[in-house]
Order: sequence, then C-alpha cells, then structure tokens
Amino acid sequence: MSALAVPLTHHPLWSALQTQALQFEEDGLTIAALFRADPARAERFSASAAGLFMDYSKHLLTPDILEHLLQLAEAAQLPAAIAAMFNGERINNTENRPALHVALRNGRADSAEERQVQDTLARMERFVAAVQGGEWRGHDGRAIRNVVNLGIGGSDLGPAMAYAALGAFHHDALRCHFVSNVDPLHLETTLATLEPSTTLFVIASKTFTTLETLLNAQAARQWLLQGGVPEAQLWRHGAAVSANVAKAVAFGIAPENVFPLWDGVGGRYSLWSAIGLPLALGTSMAHFRALHAGAHALDEHFRNAPLPRNLPVLLALLALWYGNFWGAQTQVVLPYAQPLLLFPAFLQQLDMESLGKQVRKDGAYLDTQSGAIVWGSAGTNGQHSFHQLLHQGTHLIPADFIAVAQSSSANHDMHRQLLANCFAQSQALMHGKTLEQAEVELLQQGLSPEQARALAPHKMIAGNRPSTTLVLDALTPQSLGALVALYEHKVFAQSVLLGINAFDQWGVELGKALSTGIHAALSAPEPSTHFDASTNALINRVKRE
Repeated sequence: MSALAVPLTHHPLWSALQTQALQFEEDGLTIAALFRADPARAERFSASAAGLFMDYSKHLLTPDILEHLLQLAEAAQLPAAIAAMFNGERINNTENRPALHVALRNGRADSAEERQVQDTLARMERFVAAVQGGEWRGHDGRAIRNVVNLGIGGSDLGPAMAYAALGAFHHDALRCHFVSNVDPLHLETTLATLEPSTTLFVIASKTFTTLETLLNAQAARQWLLQGGVPEAQLWRHGAAVSANVAKAVAFGIAPENVFPLWDGVGGRYSLWSAIGLPLALGTSMAHFRALHAGAHALDEHFRNAPLPRNLPVLLALLALWYGNFWGAQTQVVLPYAQPLLLFPAFLQQLDMESLGKQVRKDGAYLDTQSGAIVWGSAGTNGQHSFHQLLHQGTHLIPADFIAVAQSSSANHDMHRQLLANCFAQSQALMHGKTLEQAEVELLQQGLSPEQARALAPHKMIAGNRPSTTLVLDALTPQSLGALVALYEHKVFAQSVLLGINAFDQWGVELGKALSTGIHAALSAPEPSTHFDASTNALINRVKRE
C-alpha cells in the first residue's frame, strides 16, 4: 500500500483542527468545565478491549475535535494501512519487507512463514521443558539454575521488561538475568554471584555481529572456561537466537540450540519471537503462549474495531493532537505497578526508534512533528521527583497512567493506596488549584491576608493538564501481551498519520559504524589525529589517563 500522496497538513481538516486548538485556548476551555457540561463524558470518552480499559476523558478534547481527528485518520487511509500490515504487504518500504510481528502470535500455520513460526515455538517448548525439567544439565550434571540473556536493544528490552513484569509467574528454580551494556561491569556484576556449572547463556543477536552482544558473549565464554567448563562442553551452557545460524555455530553454539529470527520482524517488535526464549525459561512456555494470546486479542481489536472505539487509533490521534496542534514535545508514561518498572524504557525504543524520523515514506521532509520524547517511571516514586514539573512546570506533557485493578499481593490496603495515588495524580493534573483556592487555604492556616497573597502564587497549580488512564484487570501474561500490542499498534497508526516508515532505524547505524574507527584509535599507541578536533582530544585525554 502506498503512502498518502500529500501530507495531511495539506488537508482542510488540518486547518480546521488548528483553528479548534486556538479556539480552545482563546475560549479558556478547561477539561473540568467539559465534565461539568457533560455528565456522561467519562463514559463517552472511554473504551475497552482485550482486558484493558482506557479512560481518555481527561483530555483537551471535545466531541467535534475527536470527530475531526477520526476523519483525519480516514483521510490518511489508516484502515487500509492496517489491513496492509495484517495482509503481509511490504509496508517497510526502505527495506522492502513486510512487518510480520503480528504473524508471530496469531497461532496459525497457513503460510510457510507461519509454519516456521510454529516450528520454532515447538522447538522452544522442547528446550524449555528440558531445561526446567532437569533433562538439560550443565557440563558436570548439575541442573541449570540461572539464565543470562546477552543482547541489546530489542533483544534485551522486551524480554527484560516482560520478565520483570511477570514476577508473580517466575519459575521456582530458575532465575533470569539480562546483560546489554558493553561496559564490562554490567556482565561482571551479574556473574559475580553465579556458578558456571549451573548457568546457561542465551546470545540474542539477529545478525550475530552486534558489537556489544558479541563482546559480552566472548567474555562469558572466558568466564565459563575459567570456571572449569571444558571447551568441548561449552555447548551445554549456550543457546542463541539469531538469523545468522552459521555465525552462531561458528561461535560454538550447537546447531540445534540456535533459534531463528526473520527479516520481517524488527528488534523492537521481536519479543514474540525466539527473542522471548529467556522469558519462557524464566516463567514457562505456557505463560509465553498466553502472552501471545493477549497480544493477538488486541491485534484482532485493532484490525476490526471501528476507529471511534479502537484503542490504538485513539492513542495515536491523541499523540498527533498534542504534538502537532499543542506543541507538546514529550510523553510521560507512569505505570502504577512496580513490576512494570521497565515498561517506560521498553516504550522508549518502541516509540522513539519507530517515530524518530525526519522524512516521509516518499523521502520528502516532514512538515509535522515526528514522535515525542518518551519517558517515565513507576509510581509512586515519580511523585517525589519529576511530578513537580508535570503539575507546575511550563511544559505541556500528556501523561499515560497505567494501573492494575487486582494485585498479586495479599496486602490489599496498600494496593488501594497505590491506586488512590494514581487516580489522585490524574485528578490533580486536571483540576489543579486556583490562585483563590490557594489563598483561602493559606488564610485558613492562620496566615495574614498579606502573607497569603504573597505565598498563593507559589501554591497555585494551573491544572488542565491532559492524561489517559489505562486499567488492567490484573497483571498477567495475557494482559501484558495486550498492553504491549496496544502500544505497538499505537505507534504504527501514528506513523501512518505522519506518513513515515515505522519499521526502519537507519539513524542507529551511524554511531555504530563510527565507533569501530574510534575503538581502533583508542587501542593504538600513537595520538589520534584522524577525527575532528574534539573527538581527537577526547581520545587522547583518555589514553593519557
């Protein structure tokens, strides 16, 4: 499917939305006032799918604005783009590939690709059963107790996030660890409390050429050898996930322990592939399949739900609205569930690597904002650090709150306190505190009128800050799968609206290519003179230390 012939900024609806955004501000409309005018607003601006409930009523949004945004999605041919992705068309135009991550979780075996997926899942299931059941053992016959995943980017962020999120589902006798950084301290501190005889490494690299991953793999190999593992038995302590089987085997991985990847699945969308092997080892293959089932349920929603009730489409339209009509530069993600601590970091790659582009699919420069800067942290920690900026800073920062209705903890009252904080934060962002309210509060505290007037501006909170609240019934493999798929499809829908390719990442390659020459200069005995003055000075300074 081809991209829209002209940017959406040329469409009359774009001008209409610009006018509505200006009018919203000029009229002094507030989200709180919209609630007073429409008692049914919370119901009108909410939707649910696949065990997720989304309240998007606390937004700078009227029914007319939403209708125009939905019409804009139709003008961008979003329904046809969704169909094209699910039909396996080559929507990644710069690499001439389809985007096949949805095929990894549909459970079908109709095509050759789908049969390969099911074959790989079956191989994973046998391997996971062998390791967890004690049939697969280390070189000295002891059972595997620790799995260390060596990967970076999508080969690390997805499984690491999901493993942390599914703590209630961890295997009793196996623990997973994730090493990504080329900083040797990352691997060394991880291995400090592990035993070589009971440790299994999973080397996750699509090309098996990723510098950071291979350096860590070589260091892990030396650790095993120094720990008494005979070289002929190293294969008992290694598996690989890669599209380059030959290189993995040449490294020393047994061919039957190399699990394949496909060109049509980008790193940030690869959790559903064999990249999820450490997650399956650390929980169970049944839980990994449940993760797939939850994502597939959201896939079907995205594919079939009408745009006005389509959760990923609504999130994409809100992102477009704030980024291009309100000047918002960032998006904060606030999971009020400690197991989702790594979810904002996972979303950073998913969103910023996909939408951080400067040209449209046709090569023309964007005349819109691209994706937002995504950041965040688990609540309630953020309330005691950066929420001050959300409430009283000068930036407009849309917020996504993520809450879990039922906790796996038995301490129900503490969980209710957590939920109370989550809902209170979105309420405070919307309502704020007027100058008059601040002054009255200070007078009631015993301050003189002069003191109250002087202090009130510092305690005033503007409010009218937009937020979405997502509620999961419980944090399970199914709901986590649906949550990840929700944001995957939000990113894709937003890319269609902007006219960009969400599935390449050429900007990542430049720094990787340059680092090779700089590494050589750092290793050479003579001073560096080949680069710009700043880079030469940095290299030479480090070499003198």
